[in-house]
Amino acid sequence: MTDCVLIEGLAVETIVGVYDWEREVSQRLLVDLEMAWDNRRPGRSDDVADALDYAAVSERVAARLQSLKPKLLEHAAEVLAEMLMAEFGVRRLTLTLRKPGAVPAARAVGVRIEREWR
Repeated sequence: MTDCVLIEGLAVETIVGVYDWEREVSQRLLVDLEMAWDNRRPGRSDDVADALDYAAVSERVAARLQSLKPKLLEHAAEVLAEMLMAEFGVRRLTLTLRKPGAVPAARAVGVRIEREWR
């Protein structure tokens, strides 16, 4: 199956980082998701109940990042991937987390992971 549901550039304000000052200020993370999802059923039915609810996914990702307050983007990515697979039934995903402004000479730094339910 090659169908997927996309969420790109989801901005989440949270505590993130390893330095003492980073643990005291909120910073912006950008989340991109490509989630494998069979879109044939919602494509035929035109019923949101048959679709992967990207609004619910977005809200859950933001809430989890805000409560997690990760030190490392790698940790945040793993936690989010596990959550999306367990709570939404996503079988395969590519997740990118970016931290804009973390390195002054770069637009953003980040991590990308790919995970598949086994």
